[in-house]
Amino acid sequence: METPLADDFGRAVTGVRVSLTDRCNFDCVYCHNEGLGDTRGPMDPQDDEMSADDVVRFLEVAAEFGVDSVKFTGGEPMLRDDLEEIVRRTPDSMETSMTTNGTFLPGRAEGLVDAGLDRVNVSQDALDPDEFAEITKSGAYDRVMEGVEAALDAGLAPLKLNMVVFEHTAGYVEGMVEHVADNNGLQLQLIEYMPELTGRPEWNVDIGRVHDWLADIADRVEHREMHDRRRYFVAGGMVEIVDPVENETFCANCGRVRVTHEGYLKGCLNRNDDLKSMGEMTKPEIREAYREVVADRVPYYGEYLVENDRGEYEINEEYIGA
Repeated sequence: METPLADDFGRAVTGVRVSLTDRCNFDCVYCHNEGLGDTRGPMDPQDDEMSADDVVRFLEVAAEFGVDSVKFTGGEPMLRDDLEEIVRRTPDSMETSMTTNGTFLPGRAEGLVDAGLDRVNVSQDALDPDEFAEITKSGAYDRVMEGVEAALDAGLAPLKLNMVVFEHTAGYVEGMVEHVADNNGLQLQLIEYMPELTGRPEWNVDIGRVHDWLADIADRVEHREMHDRRRYFVAGGMVEIVDPVENETFCANCGRVRVTHEGYLKGCLNRNDDLKSMGEMTKPEIREAYREVVADRVPYYGEYLVENDRGEYEINEEYIGA
């Protein structure tokens, strides 16, 4: 395998995150639309979405540049009925994972594993059906629980539950920690709410208090260099916090490039001003765009976006026009 490309900050790009669609069957109140678009639609690939051939061609080029992992996201990636084909055709050198809301895992989890899926994250913000419905605007709670079981039965363990921590869910954290401790194969990933992306700062909670609470009850605490994260081991369960908002070193070790469902490369999830088209998705065009997006990567929290004296986030003038 080739040596991965590195950006100007010495970060080697070893992973890609590919949005297969901007559509979703949920309407979560905190969603920041990673897929850069609307949320509803049928199962077939849409006109503005990369085809399976496009996705695979990109992954083959990424593998040429030393990328050894891919995560498929959306929207909801399982709205693509060709997902199994895409996973099956992903280069063997890549670890393959997916983030999903879990509603389509029953009946498909085993086929995805057979196709080569290695890991899965399932978004789950509450353990009560009514509370779940309030956050997701969906009545699919039972289906999600079935999906988690189907994934575990198919061998997708450990399975991470993704929970966004904000005003609506802060009271559910303790119950979710107990849930993963009581269920073998589950882990919990607590994701800090990002008010600058959703425009509702009043929903923010102090993630430091969650850190302090977990530190008090944990049997062991582990520090991960990647994104300067902490893992807390509580009563046999593992809880990891993803906390970028006040963490100026969060992106210091980031090794991922992202791809939108339309076929644009971007150097950072939280930037939309650095999109690079891969053109007609020929391998030479993909290679050129990939080199450019890696070369143009900039830091994000603490350097690329800075907080002004009014508490608003604005672009650091040093990177305007980057």
